[in-house]
Amino acid sequence: MSHIYNMRKPRFIPLESAFAAAPKIRTCDHEDCECAGDFRAPKSPYRLNEYFWFCLDHVREYNKRWDFYQGMSTEEIEASRISDITWNRPSWPVGGWRTLLESVRYLDGIDPFLKVPPQVPSLPQPVQKAMGVLELALPITLECLKKQYKKLAKRHHPDLNPKDKQAEERLKVINEAYRVVKKHLTA
Repeated sequence: MSHIYNMRKPRFIPLESAFAAAPKIRTCDHEDCECAGDFRAPKSPYRLNEYFWFCLDHVREYNKRWDFYQGMSTEEIEASRISDITWNRPSWPVGGWRTLLESVRYLDGIDPFLKVPPQVPSLPQPVQKAMGVLELALPITLECLKKQYKKLAKRHHPDLNPKDKQAEERLKVINEAYRVVKKHLTA
């Protein structure tokens, strides 16, 4: 029976862990203040990741005097304001890349997507014009024609360009050009 008691050894507990020190309380960074510094405040506009720690009364006083733009010129203030508005990222015009594509159009109203390449003399005039609309050149296959048609139809479909009033007209021109070229290829 005595061997049972020998199997259970008393657990050793280090004296330091038994009486662990209470967590250190940060004191207010204001002169002559012994209160707990629970509230952080940035040290300067150029070191926003370094903080003073203040009690509630002193952080309120500090915030009243804080001026992020103190010492900056008018140009620096404006550059900082613009940078903050765009979250420090470059910006594009409203509407994204589609708006950029619209601004590429020439002043004479020619649509760069429907440009007509040089005339091919061996084809009838309507087929040449239709191939220009579809941005195709000889030699072409029916598979190539369909692939190009789908690409242009997706790009110019009115549902994908709701604010573009000419999208429906461009799609009509593309559909007619597809019909003409397909008829010529299958004839």
